[in-house]
Amino acid sequence: MSTPLRRDPAPIITLTTDFGQKDGYVGAMEGVILSICPTVTLTTISHHVPPQDIRAAAFVLYQAFSYYPAHTIHCAVVDPGVGSNRRAVAIRTSHGIFVGPDNGVFSLILTAEPVNVLEAVTLTNTDYQLPRVSATFHGRDIFAPTAAHLATGVPLSQFGPRAINLVRLDFGIRTPKDECRVIHIDHFGNLILSLTRYDVVDPEQVTFTVGQRVITSLSATFADVEEGQFLAYTGSSRDHIEIAIRNGNAAQALGLKVGDLIRVNMG
Repeated sequence: MSTPLRRDPAPIITLTTDFGQKDGYVGAMEGVILSICPTVTLTTISHHVPPQDIRAAAFVLYQAFSYYPAHTIHCAVVDPGVGSNRRAVAIRTSHGIFVGPDNGVFSLILTAEPVNVLEAVTLTNTDYQLPRVSATFHGRDIFAPTAAHLATGVPLSQFGPRAINLVRLDFGIRTPKDECRVIHIDHFGNLILSLTRYDVVDPEQVTFTVGQRVITSLSATFADVEEGQFLAYTGSSRDHIEIAIRNGNAAQALGLKVGDLIRVNMG
């Protein structure tokens, strides 16, 4: 009986940008990718990252990447330093390849469990870029073709020399024991905190203090409180604790932004 031929998994590329979808920027990137690798499955994580918000892009990637197959190529272009001397990089990890600017957009990925960084290169080989590289659109001219060539099977080592000391932004996750930090605010205005459920010893004893407002214990879901009331709960983003207002916008109601500290008492 013959042994079945081994089939490599079909290539997948995700896109994460701050381009929105009003203009043709996303379409141009998709066109480049499909021209080089027409068999790729091309999908979107988000095109609505706030403009130039590298930290928000880093969190959006962190929320989603682990739900993709381990061979996925993630192309992230939130790049306020485009055209400057910031590096263009590709990073191969135990759970996907990441392509984009070396500006901190991959910070949370690089420290996420159980990701191991296996190889990183600077994208200097122009053979895998478009013939004319715009100073203001590396997403189309460098990152999209790099992702597409990787999807066709070109080894990472062909794209340029080894990259070390990748930029990692400080998200302030390490805080004093009696404080935690807002590290992301989602579309609904929910406050995603640096604290995870693994940091909370007793969910019934923990309290969060924001100004004069105190939230006692962790709820299981929004329906545990009345409409308009605040609650804290374990969210869906890698078990981070979140603060919300049922059917409301907690960030607006509390006047908080990313980076703000919240007092926490474990009881």
